[in-house]
Amino acid sequence: MKILLVEDSKFLRLATERAMVRAGYEVTSAADGEEGLRLAREKLPDLILLDIMLPKLSGPDVLKALKLDPATAAIPVVVMSGLSQKNAARLEKDGAFAFLEKSELALDQGPEPLLVKLESIKKQLAAAAGRK
Repeated sequence: MKILLVEDSKFLRLATERAMVRAGYEVTSAADGEEGLRLAREKLPDLILLDIMLPKLSGPDVLKALKLDPATAAIPVVVMSGLSQKNAARLEKDGAFAFLEKSELALDQGPEPLLVKLESIKKQLAAAAGRK
């Protein structure tokens, strides 16, 4: 599975990327919203992990641009945020497939919670594809 990780925190980006690669994912990463949008269009990943608070182009703006572009509209986007769940409903309305709260993932303590969530998301995507 090809994943695009869009995260401006260098520490979180590198730690998350390393953990996902070790788990067998093919990972490309971007440090800001503009780069994330460009790489999404270039690489056409199977899944995008998108931080909300990004330089150059915010996460919600990236999400809207991805969903308006026919080339990237079908790519599931999982939003990662340090902000509370109150944003989840709005982001899902804008096209986010799922919402992960960074505090629940505790990425600074290890990648296991994220990898468990990714497995769950993969199963949801497979089930959704089976219903089409």
